[in-house]
Amino acid sequence: MFNFNLDLKEDNIKKIHFLGIGGISMSGIALLLKSKGFEITGSDNKTSENVEHLIENGIEVYIGQKKENITDQDLFVYTDAIPENNEELIAARSTGKDVVSRGVFLGSLMKNYKQSIAISGSHGKSTTTSMIAKILIDSDDDASILLGGLLDDMKGNVKVGTSEILLTEACEFKGNILNYYPSTVVILNIDEDHLDYYKDLNHIVETFIGYIKNLDDNSKSIINYDDKNTHRLFEHVKGELITFSLHDENASYYVSDIEYDENSHPSFNLHMKDGNVVNFYLQIIGEFNIVNSVAAIIAAYENGIDIDTIKKSLKTYKTLHRRMETIGRKNDALVITDYAHHPIEIKSTLSAIKNSYKKRVVAVFEPHQYSRTKLLLDDFSKSFFDSDETIIADIYAARDPFDDAIHSRDLVQKINENGGNAKYIGDFESIVEYLDSNLTSDDIVITLGAGNADKLAKMIVNK
Repeated sequence: MFNFNLDLKEDNIKKIHFLGIGGISMSGIALLLKSKGFEITGSDNKTSENVEHLIENGIEVYIGQKKENITDQDLFVYTDAIPENNEELIAARSTGKDVVSRGVFLGSLMKNYKQSIAISGSHGKSTTTSMIAKILIDSDDDASILLGGLLDDMKGNVKVGTSEILLTEACEFKGNILNYYPSTVVILNIDEDHLDYYKDLNHIVETFIGYIKNLDDNSKSIINYDDKNTHRLFEHVKGELITFSLHDENASYYVSDIEYDENSHPSFNLHMKDGNVVNFYLQIIGEFNIVNSVAAIIAAYENGIDIDTIKKSLKTYKTLHRRMETIGRKNDALVITDYAHHPIEIKSTLSAIKNSYKKRVVAVFEPHQYSRTKLLLDDFSKSFFDSDETIIADIYAARDPFDDAIHSRDLVQKINENGGNAKYIGDFESIVEYLDSNLTSDDIVITLGAGNADKLAKMIVNK
C-alpha cells in the first residue's frame, strides 16, 4: 500500500485540503485535524448539513471541485468518490506534494494513538461504533471518536479528546482496511457487498485476512464467531483472538437467557471469558443489536472500561440518527427511517419492526447504486417478506454511472414473483402523495436506504 505517515506533532505540515470534504467520514477527520491546530480547507460538489457545519466551525469549503481550489496547501486528502479525471485531483497531484486517499490518511492517523479501536464488518459498523462511543463518553477516558453517523450524545459525528484512545469505523470499501493498523479490531460479519469493487465473497474474505495480518503481537482481534465467513481469519491472528457468540459456548464470550420486555427491548446474560456472568438491558430492538452491543461491550471492556460503566451506558443508549430513527407520525401512523441498504440489513430491520410493533408494515426502499441493485437483485427480492406493502423508489446512483440494464421496476417484479406485495413509485413527491391517502393508525412506515431515505421520511411527516 501507499507509504505515508502523518505525525500530529510534526511542524512541516500546516495546511491540509480535503477533496470531498462533505462526506460523513471526511468531515469528521477534517474537524479533528482542525482541533489539532491544522489549517483546513476543502471542496465538495454541493452544500449539505455537513458542509454548513464545517463552515460554522471555521473551515473554508469551496462548492464545486476546480483546479483553482489548489493553492498553497501542504497535503491533499481525497475521498474514494473522486474520479481520476477530476480536475482538482489532477491539480493537487501536479504540485508534487503528498496526495493520499481517505483510507491511507485514516490509517496513518491511527498510528498517532496508543490505543486505536477500529470497527469493521458488512453490517452494524456505525451502530456498534456509536455504542462504544457512548461508553467512552460515559467513562473517564477522554477519547477521540470518528463516527459514520450522528450521535446525540456527542452532538455530531466527531469528538476530539485528550487521551491516547482513538475510536473509528473501518470500512472495507476498495480495500481501505488494508491501510489500517489498529491495536483493537472488531469484525462483526463478512458478506457480499461493494461488488462494484470486489470480484466475489472470497475476494472480500482475503482482504479481511490481509487486514488481520497488519496487526501486531500485542493487538486484540474481536470477531463474531457466529459469522462463518470470519472463521478463515482465525489462523492469521497474531495477537489475542477474542470471539463472541449469541449461543455457542466455544466462543470467548457468549450470550444466554435472551428475554424481551413489553416494548421488545432485550435483556441477556453475557458470559465473560473469565467465567463471570453479567446481565445487560438495551432500549433498542432487534436481535442484530444484541450482536452489536456484545461487540461493543467486549471492545470497551478489553480496553479498560469497567463493567458497571458499560452496563449503565448501554442501558441508556438510544441509537444513531438514521438507524431505526423515529421521525414522527402521519395520519397517526408511526414513521421511522433506517440506513439499511443491503439485503441482509433490510431483512433484519423489517423482522425487528414486524415483531416489535405488531402493525401493518409499509416499507419504502430507495435502492442504493445500480451495481449493487443489479448484482444482488435476487437477494433484495427476498428481503421484504416482513413488509405488508413495499414501495420501491428510483435507484440512488451515488458513485455509479447510469445503467439502463437495471431499474427499480425489475426489483418490484422479482419481489412480487416471490409472493410479496410491491409497487413502483419513482419520485418522492408521488410517494408522499400516495401515503398521505393510504396511511392509517394501524400502519407503521419505514423508509430504507443509504441515499435520501431520511429526507423522504421527513417529507412524509411534514406533508
